[in-house]
Amino acid sequence: MLFANSGHAILGTLNKNLPFDPVADFAGVALVGEAPAIVVVPPSLGVSSLQEFVALAKSKPGEINYGSAGIGTSTHLAGAYFALKAGIDIVHVPYTVSATIIADLLGGRIQASFVPMAFVLPLLQDGRLKALAVAAKEPIAEPMAIATARSQGIDYQYATWYGVLKGVVNTLSEAIAEAGKDPELQAKIRVQGIEPRHIAREAFDAHIRDEMVRLAPLLSSIGENR
Repeated sequence: MLFANSGHAILGTLNKNLPFDPVADFAGVALVGEAPAIVVVPPSLGVSSLQEFVALAKSKPGEINYGSAGIGTSTHLAGAYFALKAGIDIVHVPYTVSATIIADLLGGRIQASFVPMAFVLPLLQDGRLKALAVAAKEPIAEPMAIATARSQGIDYQYATWYGVLKGVVNTLSEAIAEAGKDPELQAKIRVQGIEPRHIAREAFDAHIRDEMVRLAPLLSSIGENR
């Protein structure tokens, strides 16, 4: 089992030589939460709404810098996706230390960031940073009010998801299939009165469902008589 976030799904796109497929080799168990991106700017930038920020970026293409936790991270993609949806040219500045993003925002060395609210909440509450929009379907009401980007004319939705996956299903299935070809193992299985047979993944799921459907009338009658 693996507790993962959005970064897991894009590993294969960013790393061509991975020994596994982050999507095909894992199956989702449950999504447990999402942290939508907040469009954050320092008050010194002089904008009070998302529309004003976009207008400023369009008037100064390539001059607005946004910070992220690094190339390929969720905060990088959140900013790049916003730029795409808003039709603006802003410059990505990757960091290796997240605290430096805050310091450079406050110091005016970068002009924006696209981060989960928890990362900047104290600074938003005391007014040192300003939240222009949340990249979600619904606005945030607590612990502070933040309007959606959609309500301000930009169809921007982006969140870091967190969830549980069951891992390397293909690899495990293939290993069991290979082991099942061993004549000595097959002989030991047959001695127990079991005929070796391999059905993998979705086909095995279907096999179980089909058997339950076939036996449903019998199981129902047994349950009634208990």
